[in-house]
Amino acid sequence: MFFIQGFAATATVPRIPELIEQIGVNLVVWGTVIGLSGLGALLPLMFTNRLVARFGTRPIIRISAVFIALCVIAVPWSTNVYVFFAIQIVQTMAFSAYNIGINSASVMLQKKMKRTIIGKMHAAWSIGAASSAAISGILVNFIDFITHMALIGVICLIAFQYAGRLLLEPAADGHQKEAERQKKVSWLKTPPYVWLLTAGLFAGVWPEVVMIDWSALFSKEVMGLSPAMSAIPYTVFTVAMIIGRFSLDRVTKRVHISDLAKWGALAGSILIAAGVWLGPLVAQTDKTLGLVVLCVFWGIAGLGVGPQVPSFFTAGGNVMGMTTAQVLSRMSMINMFTMLSAKFIMGALAQQDLQVAFMFPVTTLFIAGIISAFVVKRAKRNEKDMLSAFPATAPIVIIDEGKN
Repeated sequence: MFFIQGFAATATVPRIPELIEQIGVNLVVWGTVIGLSGLGALLPLMFTNRLVARFGTRPIIRISAVFIALCVIAVPWSTNVYVFFAIQIVQTMAFSAYNIGINSASVMLQKKMKRTIIGKMHAAWSIGAASSAAISGILVNFIDFITHMALIGVICLIAFQYAGRLLLEPAADGHQKEAERQKKVSWLKTPPYVWLLTAGLFAGVWPEVVMIDWSALFSKEVMGLSPAMSAIPYTVFTVAMIIGRFSLDRVTKRVHISDLAKWGALAGSILIAAGVWLGPLVAQTDKTLGLVVLCVFWGIAGLGVGPQVPSFFTAGGNVMGMTTAQVLSRMSMINMFTMLSAKFIMGALAQQDLQVAFMFPVTTLFIAGIISAFVVKRAKRNEKDMLSAFPATAPIVIIDEGKN
């Protein structure tokens, strides 16, 4: 299900120049529309956790998946910016509900299996996104926009519904029982620890977002690489991140997942910064060698970024006194607001100096490492005392809100 979602998410990427021309906007308006459409994700974040508690994750995932696929099919029919914006709003709403459902389901399954599997889930998303972008990049040369998106949309719709049948039944996924045991917690009474995890989630995921949005431009404008070579650093970073996430299950049998996130973030921040400054310096005399230097630093950094999102989602799924869906929805909502603001800040910094702008994600990743250090310290302190009452799910964080 993660793979299919990633596949649907990036299907339109090679068609973006064509789409911009079709709806008749400039890059400034395009960026504004894309940014504002993210507000559509906020509405599901307010009530999806209640639906999950009542009906389980399976129907939420399958219904939102239908809207995701239909929006993919509908995009080429955008005759103007207003139609496109409306489609984007619906799609971001669907993605938002889907994300809460699928991540909640993953955390609960992880508890049942007593293994760290969420890393592989997020790795599957990245593989789906990369595969879709590559396939769509080929199809764009052979079929028109409408046929292209119809093909991708139908494939995703069929795949979503087939795979959705394999999800756990609502009575078996644990959310309804969890909701019965836990009291409803108002926003004002949300434990401070949840907001700390929310800050960690943003700090850890922001470098990944920046790499998607800005790495190719950095390679081209700062490094002086050709358009074809500009995609290589991001590809190396993404492949390394996928490898890191697929390795979590095995590595976390020996090392706590928050320990991995801590050292990965601290080392990753230094490595990204090293690539940002040393890569262009070497490229002044030898562009190929500069590219190699950048890829080495960013590739190793990708291994460190890999555990960030799985680590904080895992911790969020084990906050005592709140349901998994309730915690993840609140983390996701605040993260959405923060992400929108951060994109504007990054754009303003990049307008002045792109190298300096990259210190923004470097700083947030370092902060993620500090937060992870606190998370793992607290978890290790509490796990021994709570093990008999709350069976450990391998390296998942155990949090006792009563000791705040």
